[in-house]
Amino acid sequence: MRLMGLSLVLLLMSGEVLAQACLVQSKSERVTVKVCEQNRNMPEKLFAEGFCQPNLPGQTVDVQYVDQCPAGAFGVCSNANVSNMPYRLDIHYYGTATDAAFLQPFCESKSQGTWLKP
Repeated sequence: MRLMGLSLVLLLMSGEVLAQACLVQSKSERVTVKVCEQNRNMPEKLFAEGFCQPNLPGQTVDVQYVDQCPAGAFGVCSNANVSNMPYRLDIHYYGTATDAAFLQPFCESKSQGTWLKP
């Protein structure tokens, strides 16, 4: 029994099990956007430093690190491919549900993900 507990701890420490997400909220004069990116297989440091630090000139940006994306998304691009990299994310979209009209096709074609309605 003790060996099984040690194995679980080592598995969690190895990065095989990821619980890492960032909630990004940006505001401009006319638009507020809220998305959450849930890491699937990207190295933790790369995720935190590269994908959770958006550069959006002219916008106020707030980034929060969370264990997992919160409920309430109108759509999720599950298993989305990160451009030019072998990594995958789940991207949760919050706010205006009518945005699914252009987010879903982008998810399925460009990101090679699966669109889910939670």
